Amino acid sequence: MRLGIFGGSFDPIHFGHLLLAEYCREQAELDEVWFLPAAVPPHKQDYSLTADKHRVEMLRLAIGGHEQFVVSTLEIDRGGVNYTYQTLEQLHNDQPEDELFFLMGADSLKDLPSWREPQRICELAIPVVVNRPGSPPIQFDALRDLVSPERLHQIRQHVVEMPLIGISSTDIRARVQRNHSIRYQTPAAVVKYIETHGLYAGAPSE
Repeated sequence: MRLGIFGGSFDPIHFGHLLLAEYCREQAELDEVWFLPAAVPPHKQDYSLTADKHRVEMLRLAIGGHEQFVVSTLEIDRGGVNYTYQTLEQLHNDQPEDELFFLMGADSLKDLPSWREPQRICELAIPVVVNRPGSPPIQFDALRDLVSPERLHQIRQHVVEMPLIGISSTDIRARVQRNHSIRYQTPAAVVKYIETHGLYAGAPSE
């Protein structure tokens, strides 16, 4: 199976995330895309995430009905800070027959050499790099010291083109705090869940 791995805070999931996953699924010919909400993102260790159960449930509501989208709680179940290479190693050990693809934006690719064990990441999974209209050309030079020429060629073949979607989880949280509408920024079921549980309204959620 060609398995796409899509990690993030998903606080909350929105249409930008879903479109990225769908464009990657289609253009990279993935059999499934797994959404892996982080327990403690390495780059956001000082940031207080919404409770795991809420982020997971919003993900499940958002992807409901899409047979090729899956929510995995692997990182949440493991707890603490999870590094990408550790997650990919566990997935590889659990499902050695699957070919792994790691979904990421062009901005993340630029930072990849500074991640923990970047060479191991590229060994375990092929980065699927998303390019958006108006963005500068993707720079693969940062990977030259990390991968073989053959692997770099594979990575270059997995660039995904998708529309520019000006939606962010940060903006959604801010809009909720200001009592502004978030309709059409995230699925209706997620909007209802946020309203029902009083998420992002100011008081910490349980």
